[in-house]
Amino acid sequence: MKILYFGTPEFAQTILAALADSEFGAEIVGVVTREDKPKNRGHKLTPPPVKVEAEKHGYPVFQPSTLKEETFGETFRSLDPDLCVVAAYGKILPHYVLFEPKYGAINVHGSLLPAYRGAAPIQRAIMAGEKQIGITIMKMDDGLDTGDMLCKAALDDDFSQSACGGEIEAALAKIGAEALLDVIRSTGTKKYPPQKQDGALSSYAAKITAEDRAVDFSQSVKTCFDRVRALSPDILATAKLDEMNIKIVEAKISHTQKNGNPGTVASLNAKGAGEINVNCSDGVLKILKLVPEGKGIMSAGDFIRGRKINEKSIFTKINLGGN
Repeated sequence: MKILYFGTPEFAQTILAALADSEFGAEIVGVVTREDKPKNRGHKLTPPPVKVEAEKHGYPVFQPSTLKEETFGETFRSLDPDLCVVAAYGKILPHYVLFEPKYGAINVHGSLLPAYRGAAPIQRAIMAGEKQIGITIMKMDDGLDTGDMLCKAALDDDFSQSACGGEIEAALAKIGAEALLDVIRSTGTKKYPPQKQDGALSSYAAKITAEDRAVDFSQSVKTCFDRVRALSPDILATAKLDEMNIKIVEAKISHTQKNGNPGTVASLNAKGAGEINVNCSDGVLKILKLVPEGKGIMSAGDFIRGRKINEKSIFTKINLGGN
């Protein structure tokens, strides 16, 4: 079997690495990923993680600006894949990619479908406080994550309720790779019969916007905690502290007693790594790491010792606007 792989970020890199390191009776004839992008202050062109992984294994890499027939169709047919495997590629795939290969195209999607179809399933599921988070291996069709389901796998519920988004994404990539390998090995058998999705149970996981990043301390402490961890360590939740914009890297639900209005400081601990306890509607959020405006990541203790906060400080929802 000849496989053409489509993917871009770390999630897809983990899955490609698993495919490369496993003997599953298939040949990866090429890897399609997004273009290199400027990164950091130097704006140096940086390859996507999947490109780095593909080159490590000597796979041909393709970075088309578009997959339209007239741009990529000839290349696609010269590769003549039997199966397309997709994991967080980041672009809509055209009809010919989905249906011309003998076995079509399958996708490793970061949710338990039909819930959370769309661009940000992992972050949306965490922000919603879902008790169970997992992946679905699905056959792709022309719809947005609407194809038949082949296989599902879920993480431990306790882990799903406490880990940050980056940790959950890494764990999902691992179990997704294991499930994908078994599905590929079983291609042509009846081990994974396609199952139709119930559209009535579907939900949409839209791309994360600036508004989604804003923590509203008038909400429950669980809601605030889930927002912070969902967006860590890359996107990061935001708030306004007095007149300063901050990003929250790490937080926990505190056992400190709520003793003021939402957004006010319940208590401060400057010892060691420290903690900033902030009142929410029904409890207290313990902030452990943050990024002050114009600065790098620092512990709550360093922030307090720098006298950027006191017991009279107030956290409010920041109005970022736009995306």
